[in-house]
Amino acid sequence: MTQLQFNLDMDFLKDSLMNSNIDNVVKSTIILVLNEYMEKERDEYLNTKAYERSEERHDYRNGYYDREYMMSIGKINLRVPRTRSGEFSPTVFEKYRRCDQAFALSMLEMVVNGVSTRKIKNVVEQLCGEYVSKSFVSSLSEKLDPIVNEWANRALNTEYYQYVYVDAMYIKVREHHKVVSKAVYIATGLNEGNKREVLGLKVSHEESFEAWQEFLNELIARGLQSPSLIISDAHSGLKKAVQKVFIGTSWQRCTVHFKKNLFDELPKKGMDDVKEEIKQIFDVETPVEARKFKDEFIDRYQDNSKLVKIINNLEDGFDDAVQYLNEPPEYQKYIRSTNSLERLNQEVRRRERVIRIFPNTQSAFRLIGAVLMDYEEEEQKKRPIFKRD
Repeated sequence: MTQLQFNLDMDFLKDSLMNSNIDNVVKSTIILVLNEYMEKERDEYLNTKAYERSEERHDYRNGYYDREYMMSIGKINLRVPRTRSGEFSPTVFEKYRRCDQAFALSMLEMVVNGVSTRKIKNVVEQLCGEYVSKSFVSSLSEKLDPIVNEWANRALNTEYYQYVYVDAMYIKVREHHKVVSKAVYIATGLNEGNKREVLGLKVSHEESFEAWQEFLNELIARGLQSPSLIISDAHSGLKKAVQKVFIGTSWQRCTVHFKKNLFDELPKKGMDDVKEEIKQIFDVETPVEARKFKDEFIDRYQDNSKLVKIINNLEDGFDDAVQYLNEPPEYQKYIRSTNSLERLNQEVRRRERVIRIFPNTQSAFRLIGAVLMDYEEEEQKKRPIFKRD
């Protein structure tokens, strides 16, 4: 191991400390130690000291080069020794790389948690006293690529997900010098520990049957087994894809979206009682009860010309909207809507509003994936939504 020896004039050192800026003292001390450490390393590598002749030397000294090095205390300038062959490499940069990593990870944490690039740039300048470009801050995000890709492609065959939720949201991305809208597909599921887990993410051009089918097939390719129930809104392409990809799996139409669609068709005034009766249809524990309230509602209002469209839509969507009632009662309130996934989408939106327009599709996938990973980590720390008997 390299050993360092320093001869210090204590009076000089005391005067320097008393009369100098402490930050400059710390930096100067670190520079002194690291330069001396690298010099001793070169001596060991050459197997000979400076101005010493030896037949056992491995190489020859070849001066120094200056190198700027960013640490948590700020930027320092080092005098790096080199050899004629160029094969010598000091271990200083490897040994102290953890400082850089911690600093970069802190910046990445700010990125994922919705801090704008401009604010991160200002924070770094305040901490380090050095100018940092926005492009440098943005380039740090690329360090997330291998982490997000590994997570997004992980195997799903280690657990069975009885209930799977899927939804899409839209973001803006720059593509070929234009701003375009793209769909972000997200799938979550209840794992065997009754905790919510993010299963998949995909950024595509549009929300269509073909895109949904591709996304669901990717989940199967990663090992996802056919769930008992898939919960989503009533997008026609999604519904068709679910029926084709997951044969034998029931589809649950989100009751929140379904009721909202029904309410939107109601006249604006005097419909409070009607709304309560529609809600009552879904506030039950068995399909028989739901059908009973639905039939009573239709009998009561079938002659009301203002509610003809409501009644037809209720009849058409009823069976798909009450599939959750065929599942155990303890699950029902968790699987009748996509509310949990909507809350997750809000977390993505919070960060997306800061960015406004993603520079490219990969940056969108990278950042949204990091947000989802962070969300999932927090979810796994929580208690299960309920305990199994």
